[in-house]
Amino acid sequence: MRVLVLGAGGYLGSALVSRFVAAGHVVTGLVRNDRAAEKLRLASGRPVSGDLTDLTASVALLGDADVVVYAAQLLLEPERRTVEAMLDALEGSGKTFVFTSGTGVLSQRTDGEWSEDTFAEDDDFVASKYIGARRVTEDLVRAAGERGIRGIVVRPAMIWGHGRCPMIEGFYQSAAQTGSVCYIGRGLNLYSNVHVDDVAEVYHLAIEKGKSGALYHAVSGETNFRTIAEAVARELDVPARSVDLAEAVTIWDKFTALIAFSVCSRSRAPRSRTELGWQPHPDRLDILDEVSHPTLKTLLAAS
Repeated sequence: MRVLVLGAGGYLGSALVSRFVAAGHVVTGLVRNDRAAEKLRLASGRPVSGDLTDLTASVALLGDADVVVYAAQLLLEPERRTVEAMLDALEGSGKTFVFTSGTGVLSQRTDGEWSEDTFAEDDDFVASKYIGARRVTEDLVRAAGERGIRGIVVRPAMIWGHGRCPMIEGFYQSAAQTGSVCYIGRGLNLYSNVHVDDVAEVYHLAIEKGKSGALYHAVSGETNFRTIAEAVARELDVPARSVDLAEAVTIWDKFTALIAFSVCSRSRAPRSRTELGWQPHPDRLDILDEVSHPTLKTLLAAS
């Protein structure tokens, strides 16, 4: 199949390109700079340079693709408008459109406390106050079957692997800034997590045999933030300590403190496992293995 990856130069997008190429698909990727374009060429993909917010140019790319995978990052309202324009262009084509959401939509602010709530793909939930609006975009994609489009949504949990993870990077950042690895409150909160290569496998299976209108989670484990912070602290030989939200905002920023480190977001993936036959790799289940990755140490040098 001819697959177009929007956001191909990003962390997830790069993993998707590699997986789709390995499966024998012809992959084109929208990228924003020459460095990302060269990386895509090395992965045997074909780069197209552009800006996703240029809707006329972006929509024009859809015609040559059998499958469109949206793996880009935009603010919520531009994201919705972009997806709407693409669905309008694809109407009646029978093509596949896969939208990347995230389990942040179901996160609960707990200020460091654990929540017993955990959500499978089609469980009902109260959408996050901060990014729950993305659920509107999810619903647009899932309803696209009525318009002759095979619309599928993938909701990854917190992604890690190959020296990248926004949360672990945040813990390293706190150490560089304060001399301690910081977490909010008791640090019992968490985002369920998954290795980036296992996320890419969910997408591969979804375009191969996913059902129109389906939502698939990608999640393989969970470890609370205090445990991760303490592991980073041991790696760096510095203390780990609790902070309140006000101090967390000064360490990171208001958005990161509220959306990342003060919430609990626990998820399960029964539909991905039963409907797609997805299984995360047994060697990629423990996020603590990532804490000592050499790439993360460069964050200290850069700070």
